[in-house]
Amino acid sequence: MRLTAPIRESAVIALESLWSHKLRSFLTLLGVIIAVTALIGVVSAVNGLNTYVAERLANFGANAFYVTRYPIITNAKDFLEARRHNKKLTFDDMEYLAEHMTLAEQVGAQDWRTKDVRGGNQSIDDVGLRGATPNIIDISTDKIATGRFFSESEYSHRSAVAVIGADIADRFFAGVDPLGKTILVDGSPFEVIGVADRNGTVFGQSQDNFVYVPLTTMYKVWGNEGPDAQGIWVAVKCSSPDVMEQAKEQARAFMRARRHQDFNDKDFFGIISSESVTGLWNQIFGGIANASIGIVSVFLVIGGVVIMNIMLASVTERTQEIGLRKSVGARRRDILMQFVVESSVMSAVGGIIGVLLAIVVTRVIAGLTPMPMRTPLSVVGFAVAVSTIVGLFFGLWPAMKASKLDPVTALHTE
Repeated sequence: MRLTAPIRESAVIALESLWSHKLRSFLTLLGVIIAVTALIGVVSAVNGLNTYVAERLANFGANAFYVTRYPIITNAKDFLEARRHNKKLTFDDMEYLAEHMTLAEQVGAQDWRTKDVRGGNQSIDDVGLRGATPNIIDISTDKIATGRFFSESEYSHRSAVAVIGADIADRFFAGVDPLGKTILVDGSPFEVIGVADRNGTVFGQSQDNFVYVPLTTMYKVWGNEGPDAQGIWVAVKCSSPDVMEQAKEQARAFMRARRHQDFNDKDFFGIISSESVTGLWNQIFGGIANASIGIVSVFLVIGGVVIMNIMLASVTERTQEIGLRKSVGARRRDILMQFVVESSVMSAVGGIIGVLLAIVVTRVIAGLTPMPMRTPLSVVGFAVAVSTIVGLFFGLWPAMKASKLDPVTALHTE
């Protein structure tokens, strides 16, 4: 109780001072408010984007990864080297992995092109054409909303059947059952046998503007050579997440053996998983986030310096008060605690205002833009704690100066 009462009294004095000098208080706390708002904004953006990328951009399906011609490449030198050494993956590569991999539950393949699609009197340019094996619907995240995916028989017979995305269905068959209708993909007719479930958008770009056809049919109509033919992506689905890493190593070992690579050679292929994409994202965006947090730290220091100067001015204004308190028995630690508590409370109030402002700003950004914002509760507590510590640290010098005043001299100060 002896400790709590002075703390409570000092906190009340600090709050009364803030309320009685609103403009000065606002200007004093402006640096802390900006710093806390920016801190929460940056963390909310980073957390929201990381979650968004993991769920939408880097989601390759449950326990799935891809073996590709190229790995994730971040510079031109590595890309030119990969173009020289990395051959396109073929059906033979897919069948080889399917035959030899003991940790794979399913092995399928996809290839991508961009084609114009026409339905009736309407057309859509630059539609994603996806040639796939029948089991790709069980490996990828795409699901069928109506109809069905193509069968093994249609795949082996190179049938002209297609599964369309929700955007294609909305554009060509609004209010009409699309099943059994015909669309023209780059002039070639395909019968619609299914419509995929809606995926939504990623960073404002629609993920439903595509057409699935059997991979064998794609190669029959458009071939597997040319500038836009980069070879297939071999999709591997494991039975459980526990064997994912072992399955990737198994795929790597078989592909290296198939390519006759020496022990010291780099992989002449790529293995891409959700972890690969999120790792690249964290590498790119982590530097930006760290730089932003560094700028926030500068604002916190500026805010702390301003609070220290205001507290020094307060000590000067209240010199007689300090002398009077000491003359009636107040100890140095009592004066020290009073000013430290006042400084900490001022900074904490600035932190709370910054938190409230940040919540408003993040909600406005999330509502008006495609930028995902997620504010963890932990960062709110952390921001208020940091702002309080800043006030505590920068309030120590004024508090020590006040506690060292001679009571007689202080009482005679005008």
